[in-house]
Amino acid sequence: MAGKAWRSAVSRALCAVRTDRRRIRGMKSVTLIPGDGIGPEISMAVMKIFDAAKAPIRWEERNVTAIKGPGNRWLIPPEVKESMDKNKIGLKGPLKTPVAEGHPSLNLLLRKTFDLYANVRPCVSIDGYPTPYTDVDLVTIRENTEGEYSGIEHVIVDGVVQSIKLITEHASQRIAEYAFQYAKQNRRSSVTAVHKANIMRMSDGLFLRKCRQAAEKHRDVKFTEMYLDTVCLNMVQDPTQFDVLVMPNLYGDILSDLCAGLVGGLGVTPSGNIGANGVAIFESVHGTAPDIAGRDAANPTALLLSAVMMLRHVGLQHHAERIQTACFRTVRDKKVLTRDLGGNSTCSEFTEAICQRVQDLD
Repeated sequence: MAGKAWRSAVSRALCAVRTDRRRIRGMKSVTLIPGDGIGPEISMAVMKIFDAAKAPIRWEERNVTAIKGPGNRWLIPPEVKESMDKNKIGLKGPLKTPVAEGHPSLNLLLRKTFDLYANVRPCVSIDGYPTPYTDVDLVTIRENTEGEYSGIEHVIVDGVVQSIKLITEHASQRIAEYAFQYAKQNRRSSVTAVHKANIMRMSDGLFLRKCRQAAEKHRDVKFTEMYLDTVCLNMVQDPTQFDVLVMPNLYGDILSDLCAGLVGGLGVTPSGNIGANGVAIFESVHGTAPDIAGRDAANPTALLLSAVMMLRHVGLQHHAERIQTACFRTVRDKKVLTRDLGGNSTCSEFTEAICQRVQDLD
């Protein structure tokens, strides 16, 4: 009996080794940019939850700081670019950018470096986390590379600065096409183009024309167009009337944060930046929260749900669903929540509760 038990144990061990080898071969390498402030803490939380879920992800950790290259151009470190060029997929925590010091926005630098032209933010009500709005389920798709954020500014005379809003046919066409493709792939019924073409007739007018042309190609998706101010008014009255919204850069920056507020804020809102040639970086869009950094008080939900978006993007639907379900059930249960979610638990305790639920779903 002892011999049989020993041979059985060896057989199980060999089977486990073969399983681990298959898992290693099937793993996806992801560039992890922990970020600043609470970034390293929430990144660690996500890694622990992924490990509990046995998600086939191998992390390559890289730090992002801006460096000056030839011609005094700001660049990201070469090791970050090399990692992203190889892996194509990244997960990023919050990055700090010094204000009014001539230092570039690191988020903007990443978007421009990898041509991450589409920012996608699903805003969905979380069961058990009450807000003034219920049944919110919409997606903002923001053109990510130009508009007022092109960074084209100059002094005309002392005391007068001109900032140029850049809208191109190419960028408008590809974001419009992406919005309709996203709607179809995710079984969404309508796309709303958000604009101010009544005032900015040439720039927003070009954007709107490209949206109309995309709508002609995708007649199976309902298309509407609406002024930005009207969208804001209607959004706070009844957000359930919206499905997928597509818009230029600045409008998207403002409106996506407004929509995040409908479901509880940036701390529970995921975000993904999609580029050409399969490149994508998923991120938490909240700040670095230096006041609570290192105190085990951070809420990792936004980065975790962004990581869930990442899993779906690379086709790991099963792992994505398990992790999201575990997170939402932990929030709904209300027993272990961080302070910003209405509880008194630490980041570590909240993370452990999600890990336990993930394992219970096996």
